[in-house]
Amino acid sequence: MTGDGGGLVLVVEHDPAVAELQRRYLVREGFDVEIEGDPSKAAAVAERVGPAAVVLDLSTVALPVDLYRRVCEAVRPAPVIAVTGAVDAAVARGLGEYRVERPFGPRVLVGAVGEALRRGGPAEAPGLLRAGSVALDPGNRTAMVGDERVALTVTEFDLLEFLMGNPGRVFTREQLLDAAWGPGAGAGSRTVDVHVAQLRAKLGEGSPIRTVRGVGYVLDA
Repeated sequence: MTGDGGGLVLVVEHDPAVAELQRRYLVREGFDVEIEGDPSKAAAVAERVGPAAVVLDLSTVALPVDLYRRVCEAVRPAPVIAVTGAVDAAVARGLGEYRVERPFGPRVLVGAVGEALRRGGPAEAPGLLRAGSVALDPGNRTAMVGDERVALTVTEFDLLEFLMGNPGRVFTREQLLDAAWGPGAGAGSRTVDVHVAQLRAKLGEGSPIRTVRGVGYVLDA
């Protein structure tokens, strides 16, 4: 017997008691369940097990949009159901169409998983990111300032996408290195300054990236 769509559901949940409750209700509906308690491992585990759907706890994650996108890329076309606390509108826009806000009953979660699978495809990819006159489309990796398309390098795009996905938050150069170049990339903090300067030049007066002296950079939404 299978649930709505059947198959394996990967439950990424930091609270073991909550994870076990989710597992029981999902199994009752005919799903197989694998549990991962460390959200930072979610993308790697998802890629390894190939689930039909992922229930992704983002409530304790510092950069929820960043992790959500990495998991989506690892499991596409499987849907990812984001589990969050209260989040602002800018963050919510980056978490796709399937989202459950804590606190919630297990039946609500089971219903969300079933709905995502019944639709027969992935959760919608994160839509356009906007900040002032700048618009970024993560799906086709295009950037616009007003009506003009801006040519960005791969790293410039990744850096801008990360900042636009986390508006209003100040990041150190080291955090931006990890986000755009990957942990252990070996690039120095000066590399971030150079790429931010290049981005600002390309975005022109509409650039939403602001320097926070002595700390790093922030994107003003």
